[in-house]
Amino acid sequence: MSNDARRNDISVNLAAPSQQEEKPSSKAEFAFEVFCAVIFLGMIGLVFYNTLLRYCFGSSYPPSEEWARFLFMYITFFGAIEAFYRKKHIAVDLFVDLLSGVSRKVVDIIALLCTMAVQLLLLFGGIAYVLQTMDTSSVATGVNMAMINFILPAMALATFCIHIRDLVQLIRRPASSFTKGNQEG
Repeated sequence: MSNDARRNDISVNLAAPSQQEEKPSSKAEFAFEVFCAVIFLGMIGLVFYNTLLRYCFGSSYPPSEEWARFLFMYITFFGAIEAFYRKKHIAVDLFVDLLSGVSRKVVDIIALLCTMAVQLLLLFGGIAYVLQTMDTSSVATGVNMAMINFILPAMALATFCIHIRDLVQLIRRPASSFTKGNQEG
């Protein structure tokens, strides 16, 4: 095989995963994306509705502001779960990209373990926060704030489980596959 053919073969192989990442690979992923889209569109609809009331009729409907705020919190945390699942979260890898082999694998494992420790802090802190807000109701809607704040420990638990999967994959991956500038995934 000539060098040009190898380059073309490599570029085709590298392009394929990025195209596949755009499409959900299962019905559950598609349902999650639809769920997030409904939340996002609901938030936009509530903000539009409230804006229309404010500018056309000179008054607003306070529960719509509160529901929009709750939906914003939910879409933020569900978006974080999606980003971690697809490995599309923000990562600073300037130093790590200079490493290869065993040193790169060790640094990646340490970074993942540190991230998992932070997720555990968020999980237990989120549970404590939910327990503190169990007897608190929101002002405009009267919704129990524990139901709203539950999304924080739920997100932390989901991303922690994703990190466990990633850690197992990282440990099983041979050190020789870690090259300079090589991204995980």
